Amino acid sequence: MTQISRRTLLALGGAGLGLAACGNGLGSGRGAQIDARVDATRSYLLSRYPGTQDLINKASGVLYMPLMTEASFGIGGAYGQGALRINDVTVDYYSAASASIGFQIGAQQYAHALFFMTPDALADFRRADGWQLGADARYALPDRGGAIGTDTTTTMAPVIALVFGQSGLIAGASLAGTKYTRILP
Repeated sequence: MTQISRRTLLALGGAGLGLAACGNGLGSGRGAQIDARVDATRSYLLSRYPGTQDLINKASGVLYMPLMTEASFGIGGAYGQGALRINDVTVDYYSAASASIGFQIGAQQYAHALFFMTPDALADFRRADGWQLGADARYALPDRGGAIGTDTTTTMAPVIALVFGQSGLIAGASLAGTKYTRILP
């Protein structure tokens, strides 16, 4: 039996995620569906974590990813679609995809939002042809009381990431290695 290398497995997983993104033809009505999910996600954030209102008000733009689906069995992948909003108006649609390999098994769904706290961070994101969350981003963690755990370091970061609404069998969710690409729904 031929042995398959990790690089080959990772490439196959990435190709599968790429093919999943191909069904985004113009005029498909997906934009309205994504916007409806983003509206529900934004409402959930504001009702469950009132501190997000302050982040939204201070942010130059917010990328909402209402539903990320992740599955793994040695090789893992995650995919979702969302919208970038500036002044609460959708300006672009994006897909997010990631692949991983290692000791992992399970499936989960979660949502996340990226708060672009500076005009430069937002401009860099919009200019990029496939953007990845970098080391300059900080994670804000919701606590059990519904507050958002931000500190001075977090609030001064150019990008703040918030992962929430997790359900499934994989413990935790990470946005490391997630690639964001503009789509035409």
